[in-house]
Amino acid sequence: MTSADRNFALKLADTEAELIAAQRLRYRVFVTELGATGPTVDHDQKIESDAFDNVYDHLLLIDRGRDPASLDHVVGVYRLLRGAVARAGPGFYSAAEYDLSPLLKSGRNLLELGRSCIDPKIRGGAGMYLLWNALADYVIKHKIDVMFGVASYHGTDIDTIAQSLSYLHHHHLAAPENRVRALNGNYQRLDIIAPDMIDRDVALAQTPRLIKAYLRLGGAIGDGAFIDQSFNTTDVCLLMDTAKMSERHKQAYTRRVEGRSA
Repeated sequence: MTSADRNFALKLADTEAELIAAQRLRYRVFVTELGATGPTVDHDQKIESDAFDNVYDHLLLIDRGRDPASLDHVVGVYRLLRGAVARAGPGFYSAAEYDLSPLLKSGRNLLELGRSCIDPKIRGGAGMYLLWNALADYVIKHKIDVMFGVASYHGTDIDTIAQSLSYLHHHHLAAPENRVRALNGNYQRLDIIAPDMIDRDVALAQTPRLIKAYLRLGGAIGDGAFIDQSFNTTDVCLLMDTAKMSERHKQAYTRRVEGRSA
């Protein structure tokens, strides 16, 4: 699986060096930039990794202008786990944060997304669109029905994101048949503020760009947030039913980005 524009290449990792480069990017973003810590962090090697890495597909955005020997040439990454692989192996990573029973019982073809990140030097450019184009190809190839995964707010101070969490709950809650729920030990209710007290502009300003992008594509969220102290994040579970995406959303999701560079 390869794709490219003038400055970037897209592929699934197929060597140990490419996986390490992805883990190095995750370290730069999640640890250096956002302050994550815990057992998945190796400060000596400057990687963020876990036991799930060996069973996931890793979709890589590679900067053609960087030397692969430096291991900083991977500038974007998505970690992908198909339902068939999860059932045959370790299950889904998100199960540590959410009760996935509604999805697991559905009999539908699932894809878990995770550890998505972009090098800060290319954010706001074509990088995320290029990754999404490649992700769309992957979804079509494997006939995925539902995509899901946790997405994060930086920090665990709920007061600073209460408007956003409440807005998501009141306007973007998943349908009952897909509505996973954050596990009780770290559960944070989302209906903090009444609907008539929400300032939409403030709520959207508090919402991370990636979450807003998924919502524009027709995504929804599960019940409750999960407070992850180790990663210093407040996580929501995003879900997208590919069969229910409007034609407008499908076109936006699968369009090709040509002749653009970050």
